[in-house]
Amino acid sequence: MSTTGARVPDEEADAAHAGSWSGLWWWTRRRSVALDVSLAAASALEASFEGATFAARIGIVSGLGALIGLLVGAMLVLRRRWPIAVVLVAIAVTPAQTGLILSMVGFYTLAASEVPRRLTALFAGMSGLGTMLVAFVSIESSVRHSSSRLGLPLVLAISILVAFGLTAPPVLFGLYVRARRRLVESLRDRADGLERELELLAEKALERAERARAAERARIAREMHDVVAHRVSLMVVHAAALKAVALKDPAKASASAELLGDMGRQALTELRQMLGVLRSASGTGTGDATPRAKYAGGAADPAAGEAGVDAAAEAGVEAGLGHEPDAGPSLAELAQLVQESRAAGMGVELAVEGEQRPCGRRIEATVYRVVQEALTNVRKHAVGAKAQVRLAYREAEVAVLIVNGPAEAVVATALPSGGHGLTGMRERVTAHGGGFAAGPTPDGGFRVSAMVPTAP
Repeated sequence: MSTTGARVPDEEADAAHAGSWSGLWWWTRRRSVALDVSLAAASALEASFEGATFAARIGIVSGLGALIGLLVGAMLVLRRRWPIAVVLVAIAVTPAQTGLILSMVGFYTLAASEVPRRLTALFAGMSGLGTMLVAFVSIESSVRHSSSRLGLPLVLAISILVAFGLTAPPVLFGLYVRARRRLVESLRDRADGLERELELLAEKALERAERARAAERARIAREMHDVVAHRVSLMVVHAAALKAVALKDPAKASASAELLGDMGRQALTELRQMLGVLRSASGTGTGDATPRAKYAGGAADPAAGEAGVDAAAEAGVEAGLGHEPDAGPSLAELAQLVQESRAAGMGVELAVEGEQRPCGRRIEATVYRVVQEALTNVRKHAVGAKAQVRLAYREAEVAVLIVNGPAEAVVATALPSGGHGLTGMRERVTAHGGGFAAGPTPDGGFRVSAMVPTAP
């Protein structure tokens, strides 16, 4: 059984509160040193006086008894390091009626330390029994010499009360201090755990917000790509045709110029609609307020800030997964889309299978964008090729297939390609839980197919 480093009353705080003082032996603060030295000095004086008195009573030199009492009382300076040793010394000198301060302070320190309670109870019982016997002998001797009529039961009761009064209060107070200190430590540990948990939750929410922002940027990039690539490619084709027929056929050139202007206006209209949706969906006038700023300064309660970050992250994730607002193209506009491609000189056929029905604006917008991007790719990479668009309404899904033949000739085109068209189509379709496939056909053409479920 080791008592090294036993922790005692909460009058001694952690070393973290010791300031710049590095500590002396087992003390962590100057105040602890001053307290223990003062108690040891008082105990030494009291034990020295009582030791001299006891030595004179039993016929020993008083100076020797005073010296022994001085050494016994000074043992109290070790109470924080070796509380059991101090208590054992106090029990040993109980028959000499010496060391009252040593006993009371020692038992308080023992009860308040991390020594098992059963040892504290054992030592307290030993001390109480010894104190009761000494008190009984002293009271009985005083009664016999004073010819008092106190009976033995009364003397025994007084002895028990004296033993209880000298032993129980310091032990009970020490147990109370020990329980209080444990409660404070548990509350501190719980507070530290909650703080760490909040920090982890905040970091997790910030990561989610970063992913949401990345998904939102990807969604905006897809929208810009679909609108700009399709319209601009048509405008480039018409501009080339306009240049070819400007001198030969002024009437056809005028019609192409008018169509070119219409397409430019349509592109601007779609861009304005998309930007308007983004602004209204953000809920604020700017997009600079990040979830990190909301967490740091937008809420006094960390839990409230955390909830705000989670809400922003979830909203951004939903937006990034393709949950656009209701504003957007529909499948009813596919015929117009095909007609625009035909007007640009491209051979396109549209076939619709199944009973036409509303499928939800988000799903219809996704299918429309797939067809739009596929036709744009045909104009870019398969000049002069014919294309077939097949739209099928099925029981629980809507499917689309775009197939084009090989290019009639290799033509240097001025239309740039970023290589993100197929990736954007796949992201749109898979965001709704659908399937997407694209690849070359055996005859040298290209095939794009997508299936989007209409049920959640």
